[in-house]
Amino acid sequence: MAVLKINPSDINTIIFDFDGTLAHLNIDFQKMRDVIVSLILSYGVSGDRLRSNFVLEMLDETADIISRRSRREAGAFLDEANDIIEKMETKAAARGALFDDTKPLLRSLPLKNISVGIITRNCAKAVKIVFPDILSYCPVVICRDDVNKVKPHPEHISLALARLGSAPEKALMIGDHPIDITTGRNARTLTCGVLTGRSQKDDFIAAGADMVLANAAEILKLVTSG
Repeated sequence: MAVLKINPSDINTIIFDFDGTLAHLNIDFQKMRDVIVSLILSYGVSGDRLRSNFVLEMLDETADIISRRSRREAGAFLDEANDIIEKMETKAAARGALFDDTKPLLRSLPLKNISVGIITRNCAKAVKIVFPDILSYCPVVICRDDVNKVKPHPEHISLALARLGSAPEKALMIGDHPIDITTGRNARTLTCGVLTGRSQKDDFIAAGADMVLANAAEILKLVTSG
């Protein structure tokens, strides 16, 4: 564990990422990207015109390019692309599972007077396949369906904090990807990377994480000791 700049007494709210943080990461993002790139090419848009390698951002950029010639065609592209992505997400969710310590963690934190929220770029349908009773464990869950701009834009966290009645300076964002660190920094929260996804400690440090833990459940020990 690397603790860099966090005093546990500074935290009264924890916002978790979902896939790779609270649940096993089963989504094949490279395959998803390849399928979407093929779709983009079929609409006559060259991949080298896109600035982002993140799939959801690629959709927005592509739709903007297509809309310059036809808004109807741009809408059709988005419908087709979003349908592909949701089907891939729900298929992966059917094989998914929570980490063993996820439910105990979510139950325990409120007993320590820590408010809890979950944010994810995944769709609500997929999240509920993996965690059907999620709202029984976490009162605030913000999925892709709930926002106009997905993380790393701060809207995900800002909406979660607003619903929890929490301030960003007292909140900690925990996730398994550097994008979660960027999201937290954009929202002015403290940040923590966990090594249960596909990112390494150095990736989180480079992204500016305040803390790196082996898994999300380790935060409970830290909060308790503080």
